[in-house]
Amino acid sequence: MMNSELPASRYADIETVSRELATRIAASLAAAIGARGLASLVVSGGRSPVRLFEILRAQPLDWGHVCVALADERWVSPEDADSNERLVREVLLKDHAAPARFLGLKNGAPTPDLGAVSAWETFARVPRPFDAVVLGMGDDGYTASLFPGSPNLPRALNQAAAAGCVGMWSPAPPHPRLSLNLTALLDSRRITVLITGESKWRTYAAACAAGPVEDMPIRAVLRQSRTPVDVMWAP
Repeated sequence: MMNSELPASRYADIETVSRELATRIAASLAAAIGARGLASLVVSGGRSPVRLFEILRAQPLDWGHVCVALADERWVSPEDADSNERLVREVLLKDHAAPARFLGLKNGAPTPDLGAVSAWETFARVPRPFDAVVLGMGDDGYTASLFPGSPNLPRALNQAAAAGCVGMWSPAPPHPRLSLNLTALLDSRRITVLITGESKWRTYAAACAAGPVEDMPIRAVLRQSRTPVDVMWAP
């Protein structure tokens, strides 16, 4: 049974939640452009944000003043079907959003660990604090590519660490990943966690309960008070 008292907004379906979130993001980006001349949007990949991207790209923003970047990436070629960069380019950066400036994480280093510094250097061109960050959540409680059991997870979750990228290891192929660390993710004006499906709701309920952050890294985002977090769910 669902716990309606959990701090999340629940929507009827993926269409409704995607339209609501697209409206919020568009408003945030427009406000940032008006106030500072530039706006930044950081997103993750996966299936959940596809409809969001389709709706968002139709928003009549001054997209030429928006910088889009990734919260995490699979260490594969940008042309690979598993690439988050490919997803963003093929689904989000079209129509009105085509003029947006996109900065990917994948570079020519042989491993994410070796490419982490160079990848973070690209973020010097992304306005911070990020104006909007959209994260997902896996069934095991990971977010971005902060996976339970990954060797670098303690370093990635260390809030005393400088903002940056860190090499991570996924339990499912493709295994090598690169992710913003927690400090970087929290350098945001607002974070939205977009989750869909009954199993994800159960995972979210478990994440809201007591337990170590390392067991479910999404807890690190939910439990902090530095950055406002919205959780939006649909079946």
